[in-house]
Amino acid sequence: MAASSVFKAGLFNHKVAIVTGGGTGIGKAIASELLGLGCNVVISSRKLERLQVTANDLSHKIPSSNPAKVTPIQCNIRNEEEVKNLMASTLKLHGKIDFLVNNGGGQFTSPVANMTSKGWKAVIDTNLTGTFLCSKEVYDAWMKDHGGVIVNIIADMWKGFPGMAHTGAARAAVDNLTKSLAIEWASNGIRVNSVAPGTIISKTAMENYKDLGPGIFKRAGRFSPAKRLGVPEEISPAVCFLLSPAASFISGETLKVDAGQSLYHSMWEIPDHSSWPEAPEGENTDTLREIMGPKSKL
Repeated sequence: MAASSVFKAGLFNHKVAIVTGGGTGIGKAIASELLGLGCNVVISSRKLERLQVTANDLSHKIPSSNPAKVTPIQCNIRNEEEVKNLMASTLKLHGKIDFLVNNGGGQFTSPVANMTSKGWKAVIDTNLTGTFLCSKEVYDAWMKDHGGVIVNIIADMWKGFPGMAHTGAARAAVDNLTKSLAIEWASNGIRVNSVAPGTIISKTAMENYKDLGPGIFKRAGRFSPAKRLGVPEEISPAVCFLLSPAASFISGETLKVDAGQSLYHSMWEIPDHSSWPEAPEGENTDTLREIMGPKSKL
């Protein structure tokens, strides 16, 4: 299956989108599909050099008949002044902002017992506060008076997120923020939705988790009903749909793109233990012991 858009050519001609975290992975795939559909795209992240490489790569793939262009702008979404500059620079360049895709984020693997408050705060500030800052500033700078569409990228955190509780908490909060903004900003003509990917593999995702990457992703594939991982090009069409006129009556929703992963069992393994209190004695206790065995053998 080729990584080409299922949407009609020119669908987003003359539209303007900002994609945070647009230099790699899911963000790059979203930017690429938007460009292919005629949308001007501003990609942002903290690392300007990587953004410039991505922008150059994407630019060379845009046919001469397509009016779209891609522009890299450095922005740390945790920094309010840099977020303000991102919006102001986009408006100076294009004169409007039709779409905002809050894809920028980051996390690391750690059980809570080993997590520092500094590490917790860094992930919350990026994944939750960064989404808030970008949304609030695009509202103030343009969408309050002109409308628009916001799509937030969250995660499969519906069963908790053991091993990465910081990002699970932040993404769950963004899911709720999505609902709140959809109501508060409805009268401004702004639609706000989220996309919740399952486990998505990319070259940069592998690099981010360093030596742990191969093991984490190989194991994760077994916990997908599809028995494989997803790729960024399977997330970008969902984003484009929510940005498109086809979703004109959809707001405050989260679209799960996970092959049913959120319905399946957790990757977190709980070891056998006898730490819980005994079940209360009653007419069903003997049946419990018959099926489960004595507590000491569980």
